[in-house]
Amino acid sequence: MFGKILIANRGEIACRVIRTARKLGVRTVAVYSDADARALHVEMADEAVHIGPSPVGESYLRADKIIAAALATGAEAIHPGYGFLSENPDFVDQVTGAGLVFIGPSAASIRAMGLKDAAKRLMEKAGVPVVPGYHGEAQEIVLLASKAREIGYPVLIKARAGGGGKGMRRVDHPDDFSEALSGARREAKAAFGDDRVLVEKYVDKPRHIEVQVFGDNFGNAVHLYERDCSAQRRHQKVIEEAPAPGMTPALRKAMAEAAVKAAKAINYSGAGTIEFIVDASEGLKADRFWFMEMNTRLQVEHPVTEMVTGIDLVEWQLRVASGEKLPKTQGEIALAGHAFEARIYAEDASKGFLPATGTLHHLQFPDAPPQGAAMRIETGVRAGDAISPFYDPMIAKLVVHAKDRTMALGALHDALARTEVAGSTVNTAFLATLAADADFAAGDVDTGLIGRHQDALVAVAAPSDEAIAAAALAATDAGAPGRAADPWSLLAGYAHFHTLARRVRLRFGEENILARVSARPDGRFQVVLEAPHDAINSHDLRTLPRTARWPGHVTVFEGAVGYTFAVPDPLAKADEAAAASGSLRAPMPGLVKLVRAAMGDPVIKGQPLLILEAMKMEHTIAAPHDGVIAEIATEGAQVSDGTVLVRFEEEGQG
Repeated sequence: MFGKILIANRGEIACRVIRTARKLGVRTVAVYSDADARALHVEMADEAVHIGPSPVGESYLRADKIIAAALATGAEAIHPGYGFLSENPDFVDQVTGAGLVFIGPSAASIRAMGLKDAAKRLMEKAGVPVVPGYHGEAQEIVLLASKAREIGYPVLIKARAGGGGKGMRRVDHPDDFSEALSGARREAKAAFGDDRVLVEKYVDKPRHIEVQVFGDNFGNAVHLYERDCSAQRRHQKVIEEAPAPGMTPALRKAMAEAAVKAAKAINYSGAGTIEFIVDASEGLKADRFWFMEMNTRLQVEHPVTEMVTGIDLVEWQLRVASGEKLPKTQGEIALAGHAFEARIYAEDASKGFLPATGTLHHLQFPDAPPQGAAMRIETGVRAGDAISPFYDPMIAKLVVHAKDRTMALGALHDALARTEVAGSTVNTAFLATLAADADFAAGDVDTGLIGRHQDALVAVAAPSDEAIAAAALAATDAGAPGRAADPWSLLAGYAHFHTLARRVRLRFGEENILARVSARPDGRFQVVLEAPHDAINSHDLRTLPRTARWPGHVTVFEGAVGYTFAVPDPLAKADEAAAASGSLRAPMPGLVKLVRAAMGDPVIKGQPLLILEAMKMEHTIAAPHDGVIAEIATEGAQVSDGTVLVRFEEEGQG
């Protein structure tokens, strides 16, 4: 076993690797950028090396700096985690060329599976079923459009390099092919440096089911059963589970055999995942699945496989890379119970899942698993950490395991309801609503489920008057430790013959709320709300809903929903200019990738004006109303959240 390894990654996966390494007595070296100088993975590692500025191109993608850090600290091997350089064969060559061990597959294996088109041709030769489509080298638009017609609409345009939904477009009609192709190519180029694509048949009711495989350097390869990752938004996974609901013995056997066959075809060593698309329109059948791609690394969702098999996949990675054989044979790997993983992101589900930033002023996960279940929290952040625009906005992975799917789903509900995040917009309410969706609960899930039910899934009920009253009470610092014992200390001043009330102003969205809070001799508080809200007679501190007070705000938690109220500073002057309706602001930090209008152009509501790139994804910014453009952002400009992108001429102007 290695004595010391370097982890060429950040966040939760770096922390995950460190925990297993520590268990095995292996010392760890972390690397970090400027933005991550005080990150959790840096604190957890035995040593840490600074490798550059915050942008990934100047830090986590700098192979030379990472290898130099490994050599300088005496590390024997490099664990790539996932993302960044984990599937870069040139990086593997550089690592091995420096006399270090890459904890993962060989460069040749990565190259064989790195490009979707070449991988599918290879799988066809190996006898693994592949989805109908065009996987050739030619990239002329006329040829690609012709192939799309041959395949039959709808089709899916996919970047041949990379994954995660980047560079992917569904096209339903030939007239839309050119525009979709351009967008997919731009996004693929930005994310992977390769704008080549392939075109495939779009399956009407697709299930995304993948098989975890593992190989060693002695020709052995096994599978660790399947995961279902069909619950996706924007082609990115949201909730994963193992095993796949409704899986039949015949399909499991066929998929597992195909996955192991694929791994052996490229002499695979280490952890890998074979992703299949399954046509579920007539149920799960052994002849209705096709190879999509192979991820030649550890997957984000690997914990659900660990939960149902009892196997530490990172430990296996370290053992295999250090020269050991696979710890278990196929017959020794058993499947037990059911597991779910929910990805908690800083994102706004109601705005098309736009990534969010902010400081995690309050972060609290369940302190114990739900009854009858096991739970683990995989995170790389703590309360007080910032969600940076430079990296993926994942906050944590919440993983639960129970004896069957029904109990595991109940445990997921419970754990989400006890998760509290304040300081950034998060998707916990969306996750809880998805987990409660009738189709999802029944196991009738496909990759289009979220899109079909999106309006209902992202809708959040308005806060109750009880929640508003709790926010008003929290705004007086009533929730502070020790306050319940001395309620009078909460309120300034004293009145001999009547209760002194404190006026509290709140803002929720566009609504201004006024409340009066007064202390009572019995230790309770009376909160009265002005119309249109009902009066709440009193609140007992012992039953006060969960709240978090942070600079200028109060968040009240009701189940998995966090209602955030602004607490205006009465001395602050309103910024009227910022609230003007004649401008369009950036919904998130990003790069102005493409501008489609110019100063003086008349535009109509819904017309695309520019494309903003954030987190390597493209977001179209459209006109909110008819008007004439007075000013528009410059192509290539880097903007922050709230930056004015477009100003419209006022009526009568010009």
